[in-house]
Amino acid sequence: MTSAELLVDAFGRIREVVEAAVDGLSPEQLAERPEGRGNSVAWLVWHLTRVQDDHVADAFGTEQIWTTAGWHERLALPFGPAETGYRHTSDKVAAVRVPAELLTGYHRAVHERTVALVGQVVDADLGRIVDVRWDPPVTLGVRLVSVIADDLQHAGQAAYVRGLLTGSTAR
Repeated sequence: MTSAELLVDAFGRIREVVEAAVDGLSPEQLAERPEGRGNSVAWLVWHLTRVQDDHVADAFGTEQIWTTAGWHERLALPFGPAETGYRHTSDKVAAVRVPAELLTGYHRAVHERTVALVGQVVDADLGRIVDVRWDPPVTLGVRLVSVIADDLQHAGQAAYVRGLLTGSTAR
């Protein structure tokens, strides 16, 4: 297995969990927050997708699908185009109310672009510095593992919240 195949597989697993967590939920269920204050399935999936879109685009020097493909306008959330959900308040979490088709459509678009980019990675690429704001500077490999870890955690949280709502983590 090559590095590229490993990365494509990891991002594919995120997509599978996202699709299962969202499948068949109504807009109301997607927006429901455990005990009225937890993160909703909609916010978790939007956030993990925004982080993937933002971080992968930055690491590869490309534009984000969120803005270039019109997803910011389609989802019509009351946030600026640079928002990823980092440090969102409870009110902002509650504002993420979107239909499943838009949520998974944005995720699929980001996934397809991510897979196209990471599918070309060779071992030598993984040591390339992509962010000098940290000490030590962040390499492509570290950034991609960070995105995968963060996204899988949030996807698992979305599946858990789905289970609280429906009694089932998968449809």
